Amino acid sequence: QVQVVESGGGSVQTGGSLRLSCKVSGLFFYDYGMGWFRQAPGKEREGVSCISSSRGDSTYYADSVKGRFTIWRDDDKNTVYLDMKNLEPEDTAVYYCAAGRRGRLSGTAKDYCTGSSSVGWDYWGQGTQVTVAS
Repeated sequence: QVQVVESGGGSVQTGGSLRLSCKVSGLFFYDYGMGWFRQAPGKEREGVSCISSSRGDSTYYADSVKGRFTIWRDDDKNTVYLDMKNLEPEDTAVYYCAAGRRGRLSGTAKDYCTGSSSVGWDYWGQGTQVTVAS
């Protein structure tokens, strides 16, 4: 049974920082690309940041978070992280972690992070709320 579990969300002031964690079990983590998506009320789910499987070397960041967010993975812990700094009210959303097996995800991290948020992704977490107060 595959499990994808996010944690680390919370409420912070503008300019604050958070680290989101996504721990995966039940699959060979090394072979899975990972992504962070978010959805704010009334908006479509959008790709925030993605990282290729450990057989690749690509990452992607949405323009709105570039320079502020960092995605990284620890294969020994089967965990992908999203380090967020200089948070803004516009970052308020539910953040979801997704896993997609190499070969089901097409192209580079940019390609499968900016396409449909469902195509190519095999498993999704339950989401964690991030709220940034102005």
